[in-house]
Amino acid sequence: MIEVDHLTRVFRTYKKQPGFWGGVTGLFRREFEETAAAQDVSFRISEGEFVGFLGPNGAGKTTTLKMLSGLIYPTSGTARVAGFDPTRRENAYRRIFALVLGQKNQLWWDLPASESFNLLRAIYGIPAEQFKSTLAELVTLLDVERKLNVMVRELSLGERMKMELIAALLHRPRVLFLDEPTIGLDVVSQRAVRQFLRDYNRRHRVTILLTSHYMADIKELCERVIVIHKGRKIYDGALDRLESSGGARKKIITFIPAAEGTDGTPGGFSETWQSRYAPTTRSADGKFTLRIPGENVVAVSQEILSTGPVADITIEDVPLEDVIAELFSAQA
Repeated sequence: MIEVDHLTRVFRTYKKQPGFWGGVTGLFRREFEETAAAQDVSFRISEGEFVGFLGPNGAGKTTTLKMLSGLIYPTSGTARVAGFDPTRRENAYRRIFALVLGQKNQLWWDLPASESFNLLRAIYGIPAEQFKSTLAELVTLLDVERKLNVMVRELSLGERMKMELIAALLHRPRVLFLDEPTIGLDVVSQRAVRQFLRDYNRRHRVTILLTSHYMADIKELCERVIVIHKGRKIYDGALDRLESSGGARKKIITFIPAAEGTDGTPGGFSETWQSRYAPTTRSADGKFTLRIPGENVVAVSQEILSTGPVADITIEDVPLEDVIAELFSAQA
């Protein structure tokens, strides 16, 4: 459904020298700086896939989505979406995709959402019966029927995002580009948006490319992720493989019980206690933390329990955020 080959976008920006004379100098001799927002990016996405698109701020995620949407032209490389070349901006192509930018509004601020929807129906030429059934389905899935006739500016952030999703899906696109759709939403609204996107993808087999800084979005919705850093793709594959690529590492946390010795720690655990298997840190509340390979979990647990009394011990996976941060650091 989506084919991207060596896509590159370079932005050329003017560097103004400071001060009055710097401005005068710029009239005759200008210095420019080139920044590659996307560099030689290639990937394939099949119909119906729900793919996460990850990277730090400035990595080139939004730039790539805008190139796939035809909003900006690539400096080099090619892309095809459902057989269309986005750079040609054909009307037929505009009818098969939708782009939702979490920090941009497409609805008219001083109109109720229902009126914006009717305007979009006219723009896309959606048949009346299809419009009615599609709107009813989306409104039901997102539970916003009571808010349809409320001015958009009077809606909460979560309600506005739900209306934005409805507006994007009224013409039943085959491809959906989502750029941080849950940004700024509270936990309840984030969960509602995730549930809707999951259900809609399963019902209609819509191909979705999602960018998000909330790892909960990615973990709950995507089985495959593409990671870019400084404009370059550094990972493309299964999410579970990315998580394990950080070394199948676990975090062992021990809570030290009430003091038994004069040094303020229980028998066997001094303030400088270190495991034989990994560097160990101790927080102000007496909690020791280790990061170890998964295969050493049993050995380290036995070491801790044999050293002294333990009130509680917790073993958990390294957070996905940490795995991705280490992946970025390795590419720095």
